[in-house]
Amino acid sequence: MGRKVEKPYNGGQWTVARKKSFIISALRKARWPVKYQVLKDAYVIDGINPKTGRKCKLYRCAMCRGLFVQKEMAVDHILPIVDPEVGFVDWNTWIERCFLEADGFQVLCKDPCHKEKTDREKAIAKERRKIK
Repeated sequence: MGRKVEKPYNGGQWTVARKKSFIISALRKARWPVKYQVLKDAYVIDGINPKTGRKCKLYRCAMCRGLFVQKEMAVDHILPIVDPEVGFVDWNTWIERCFLEADGFQVLCKDPCHKEKTDREKAIAKERRKIK
């Protein structure tokens, strides 16, 4: 049958990977004020949402320079929290790279700019894991 994985956490229910995933999820949910200020600074003009016809605020994508409603924007770390070429280093590095000042963030439209950037980073990480 399958390989037995050690579950030393949460009363024997969680693996090391599950605990790490839980911690990362909890940290990512933290409302870092700088991210919200970066989004606010990307605001350009009031406009009309093309999908709903309602008034909205429009934000500029740092890559394609297009204007988008807030729901279609992502505040992105310019350098990924986990370097795709290196992988996870340690918690101090992860935290330092997650909670940056404004110059470490950019506002991107979710599709296509943020999606393309994320897909490139994932491809690099996948290739790195293959080599190991």
